[in-house]
Amino acid sequence: MAEPFSLKDHLFNAETIGELAEEYAAGLPGFDAARFQQETLAGFPERGLMERLDWIADCLEPHLAPDFPTMAEQVEAMMPPPLDPTLRDDDFGRFIHAVPGILAVRHGLEDHRARALDLIHAATRRFSMEFYIRPFLNRWPEETLVRLAGWAGDDNYHVRRLVSEGTRPRLPWARAVTLTSDQTLPLLEKLHADQTRYVTRSVANHLNDIAKKEPDRVVSGLRDWARAAQQQPKELAWMTRHALRTLIKQGDEAALDLLGYRRDVPVTARLELEAGRVPIGGALSFSLQLEAPQDLPVMVDYRLRFVRPGGKEAEKVFKLKATQIDAGQKLTLRKSHKLKGDATTFTLHPGVHGIIVQVNGVDVAHTDFMLTSG
Repeated sequence: MAEPFSLKDHLFNAETIGELAEEYAAGLPGFDAARFQQETLAGFPERGLMERLDWIADCLEPHLAPDFPTMAEQVEAMMPPPLDPTLRDDDFGRFIHAVPGILAVRHGLEDHRARALDLIHAATRRFSMEFYIRPFLNRWPEETLVRLAGWAGDDNYHVRRLVSEGTRPRLPWARAVTLTSDQTLPLLEKLHADQTRYVTRSVANHLNDIAKKEPDRVVSGLRDWARAAQQQPKELAWMTRHALRTLIKQGDEAALDLLGYRRDVPVTARLELEAGRVPIGGALSFSLQLEAPQDLPVMVDYRLRFVRPGGKEAEKVFKLKATQIDAGQKLTLRKSHKLKGDATTFTLHPGVHGIIVQVNGVDVAHTDFMLTSG
């Protein structure tokens, strides 16, 4: 049987640490690459993914100057070339290059914040510093926000993305920040017209975070951006859909209206399951027929209602299709949803489950099915 995939071993192993040691040796005279690699690898087995990053920093520190300004110069000298500035998306960088951010927080946060932010600015062109800017936002919010406002106009799109991604209210894996939308929305205002998808995706994700608490403010802001016409219409339309995805799943009327999905037009639906009993590990296959009295753009989602231990229930929303119903014509959609028994984020339990179809945020069909253990 093949060994299960290990992200931490994929990211941090003899090969990647060897490459990192060579980079350090090229920028730091007298650096003992072999010793560094040996010490670093020896500490990996008992450490998780993020702990390994901290451990790499632990192993590097004895080779660096004790005073932070000199340390920062050394770390910058050891950095690899910046990521390709001509690309427009999905060039996140390599986790092994997160170490400068760790050192900036450890040694620069309290007494050398300006120099530490310089280091983060340089480092984020090699690997996103979104985790490491956040301690500075919490400790020195005004000073850091001023710096970020300047970075919003930086020539490097990785730096511009950091302005949005680093200030997100709900950044995955990251510590919370104490910022309000009053503090972050002016940054997004500057960034929303960016011509790089890597940046605009972050802006949309940031808006989606804000929308979970302030939906009206996000919808209003997107309307203002549409009127300002500073972004290409196609790109702004994509950003708007992405920013409103949570509100759309919730059936938020204002969000649906902004996207042109009307709730006041009645939709007739017929939902049919291929089988009423589905084993865990199998697939729930269904067909859906929709009709409307007039041409109608539709956002079709479905929710699965799961039974939980103790009689509790939980629901998850899934996208089906954004399309259009033509007046007097039946629109037929089909889906086969895999009910994985080995999912790491959600455990399935046998029992009566349900599927609910919603069109433009309105529930239009529902049926139950039996999920079995085999």
